[in-house]
Amino acid sequence: MASRSRVSKVFFPWERRRGLFGALGRARVRFATAIVIGIVLIVVLRTREERASGVRATRATLTVAHRAVVAYRADHEGACPKALAELVVLGYTAEVPTDAWGSAVRLSCPGRKDPLGFDLVSDGPDGLPFGLDRVE
Repeated sequence: MASRSRVSKVFFPWERRRGLFGALGRARVRFATAIVIGIVLIVVLRTREERASGVRATRATLTVAHRAVVAYRADHEGACPKALAELVVLGYTAEVPTDAWGSAVRLSCPGRKDPLGFDLVSDGPDGLPFGLDRVE
């Protein structure tokens, strides 16, 4: 009895030849994946930059408001204004300072950090009073 040897080949998925259409399919998947990753990266970077620009704008507003309060205190023997609207009435600023997200800036006198001075605080992007993302 003659034995026939059977030759069986086992192919791994990466060894199998799929021809032209298989190569095109893999290229399409790679291309689509690269596009999706690119879009996600652009959205994340844009969101991060929008938040950073809001923080920069709010810090500029706080600097202007700080100078106005210092000028008010110099003219009124160290007394703090009752509200930031008082600075507008007396001509120290043109408008009530607001942060980049549309919330009013908070004035604390005496300040928490400097008991002899004052603090100006923005609630930040989330709008929660004294939240974790506040801008001082």
